[in-house]
Amino acid sequence: MIKPQDLLCPKPGGLYCPPGDFYIDPVRPVDRAVITHGHSDHARAGHGTVLATPQTLAIMAERYGEDFAVVGRQPLAYGESVTINGVEVSLVPAGHVLGSAQAVVRWKGVTIVVSGDYKRRRDPTCAAFEPTPCDVFVTEATFGLPVFRHPDDAGEIAALLKSVAQFPDRAHIVGAYALGKAQRVIKLLREAGWDRTIHVHGAMERLNRLYEVHGVDLGPLAPATTERGKAGDFAGGIIVAPPSALADRWSRRFPDPVDCFASGWMRVRARARQRGVELPLIISDHADWDELTDTLSELRPGEVWITHGREEALERWCELEGIPARALRLVGYDEEDGE
Repeated sequence: MIKPQDLLCPKPGGLYCPPGDFYIDPVRPVDRAVITHGHSDHARAGHGTVLATPQTLAIMAERYGEDFAVVGRQPLAYGESVTINGVEVSLVPAGHVLGSAQAVVRWKGVTIVVSGDYKRRRDPTCAAFEPTPCDVFVTEATFGLPVFRHPDDAGEIAALLKSVAQFPDRAHIVGAYALGKAQRVIKLLREAGWDRTIHVHGAMERLNRLYEVHGVDLGPLAPATTERGKAGDFAGGIIVAPPSALADRWSRRFPDPVDCFASGWMRVRARARQRGVELPLIISDHADWDELTDTLSELRPGEVWITHGREEALERWCELEGIPARALRLVGYDEEDGE
């Protein structure tokens, strides 16, 4: 009888598939890698061959250069499958960022799904998560504590627009990850009726263009620079920038800025206070506690393996629900404030 550990097992380099001789989201250079999405803690340069969705490969090329894979890249669209040394591999949407995928591996009657990073709520900038029946579900647990219950995105965007209306002489600077979160915030603003130009930090311009190329219309955007204009020109406007820019001198050039931060960690008010965030926006690209547990209840896999995040709490929940679970305790995956 084949055991799941015969198909996938944790190694220092990451999750390894012995019969297929490949890794999923390896944390160090390997000969063959399957990459779930383009964030740098999952997608690293220097692997021999990289298999991922076309969008993820485009993101990696944008971030690391066209030669990010030493041997070559292998695009695999959602719903397609390939066989690697007798192991069938397919990718299904994870709902995290553009091109994000769950890796589905099948071998000798055993199916394991590796979620990568995922969320279940609607995101207008990427394909929605698709639950896939499996024997083992390898889940992230970034927000794997009951305290993390993310509110409705529309309500957080409404709070931002209310603040803009209340303080028309101030610029609102929204700290958001350059890949995924920034484009999602911009798109949510458009859906809420904000049709004015949104100014963006220079670090986001190339990824914004990439999203546009892949069919995500972000509306009118312009560089957030005062070199060709006056600081007062940004009064009553919205600027989107990487989280690190909030603490940088760059942000002080705008009129009496309101520092905002779009992150699931903004549920913890102490984090907002520590960073000097005036308007916390609880918007996350990761599943919250309810999304995690609802997903496991829906799938009811034979086993749950838990990767980076709050592993102990989710492991205990599985125990109470009668689902065998174990924490993999993989290292090398970041827990950033901007999640």
